[in-house]
This record gives sequence, structure tokens and C-alpha cells, in this order.
Amino acid sequence: MQPHHNRWNLPDLGLGLGLRTQHFAHVLEQRPAVDWFEILSENFLATGGRPMQVLDEIAAHYPIVMHGVSLSIGSTDPLDLNYLLQLAALAARCKAVWLGDHVCWTGVAGQNNHDLLPLPYDRATLAHLVERVRRVQDILERPLVLENPSSYVTFARSTMPEAEFLARLAEQADCALLLDLNNVYVSCRNHGWDAHAYLDALPYERVVQIHLAGHTDLGTHCLDSHSGHTLEAVWELYGEVMRRAGTIATMVEWDQDIPEFEVVHAEVLRARAFRGEHARPLREVAS
Repeated sequence: MQPHHNRWNLPDLGLGLGLRTQHFAHVLEQRPAVDWFEILSENFLATGGRPMQVLDEIAAHYPIVMHGVSLSIGSTDPLDLNYLLQLAALAARCKAVWLGDHVCWTGVAGQNNHDLLPLPYDRATLAHLVERVRRVQDILERPLVLENPSSYVTFARSTMPEAEFLARLAEQADCALLLDLNNVYVSCRNHGWDAHAYLDALPYERVVQIHLAGHTDLGTHCLDSHSGHTLEAVWELYGEVMRRAGTIATMVEWDQDIPEFEVVHAEVLRARAFRGEHARPLREVAS
């Protein structure tokens, strides 16, 4: 299977993991066979001490990608210039290959709700996001990588499907996409959407990263809990994307009830099989 080629020629980093504090010691001592790590940006902003020491050492041996939860790109509040400058400084320090956030809003009037809140998918919202994404990219001097959210409600004023909205946003703002396949499954289950039609609508030349994760199925709906193993239905979507687009940098998320490193690492090893028999092996990390 050939590597996917994106609009910016950003690399297929291979198979990565979310860097979590529970695994700091293991990663530092064992330097496991992982191609790259994704960090939650906010965990390393305006801080020092042990977290930054760990990040500096890991960044010396692995590529780093930054993923945030506080950009609030859909909010009507002014963009937080100080936050953006902190992101830029952190990216320079850890030599982040790219950085991103979510297509959502997290608060208004200066208040952070600490949740990824949904947006209506219409022309007015699209125009609002396009203008803000362009400004952020001008400040950061790099493409912003935005993730599709998981959602539990829709808006009566929406006039286009979510995947079409994401495609238009990526094209008009000239930004990149992070395709979270667990979120695709969760949102499609919750709203009765067709996951395959969702994948049909995406511009894969703008997809630079994929997320895999577990969720909680409550029967009537799913919660994006990022806990447990990736479900078979999500693995099937991952295989479909690989067949459509080739290999894309893929990261496994596990954020609740985090088990020992080997359990999460097994998910990474399984992902390799979906990238094809001829996918390159996980990097051998020098001691």
C-alpha cells in the first residue's frame, strides 16, 4: 500500500500514540517501537519542570505532533493571541511536525466550558470559521489540522452534512484535516448518518492524520469516551480509508481508564495490519 499524498506533502509519520503521564516512565526507559507521539498541547503550555523535561527528552528521539482542545475556532470571542503565541513557542521547542485542534467551540464571553461543543453546519458558520482559520494559520505560519468532532445533537438551522461542511472548510480556508474514525462512527450512530457516505465526501488530499479510539456504546447512543479498545466497526472504517487513500499517519487514543503501556501499544501493532502487508515496520528507536 502506497503512502497517501496530501496537499502540503506532510509526511506519513507511521503509527503513533497519545503521550500520557501514566506512560512517561515506560517511554523514557524503554523507548518503545512507536513511530511518533501526539501531545495534548494544553498539558505543556505555561508549565515547566517534569512535564517539559520529559517532552524535551522524548522529542529528541521521536517526532511530535500537537493536538489542542482550547482554540475554540468556532466561538464568537476574539482569537486569543497569547494562546496562539504559546502554541507557536511550544511547537518550535518540540519541533512539532504539525499542530491542530477541533471543529468546535469551547466557550464564549471569556469562559471556557472545557468541552468540545458542536456547531451548526450552514454558510454563515462556514464563513465565520474560514476567516478565523485563515487568521490562525497566518499567525502560526503553518496549516492548521482540524479534527471532526463527535456529537450528540444537531441544529435545525444546519443546511449541509457534516462531511460536506468539513470539506468546504478545508478547501476554502486551505487547512488540513484530522480524520477521527471513532468520532465518525459515534456521530453516525447517534444521528443515523451513513458512515460510508461520510467517507465519500471527504477531500483526502487534505487529510494528514487519523485517530483511532474506543467509545462507550449505551445502546440508544454512543459516548466518545476514548476508553477501551477500538471497536471492530471502527477498524472496518480504517481499512476502508486505507483502501481509498493509502497510508496516513495514524494515532491511537486512550484517555480514560488508561491501562499499562503494552495494552495500548497492542492497538498500534494491530493498526499496522490495516496499513497493508508491505507497510514499513515501526521505527527502531536508537538507544
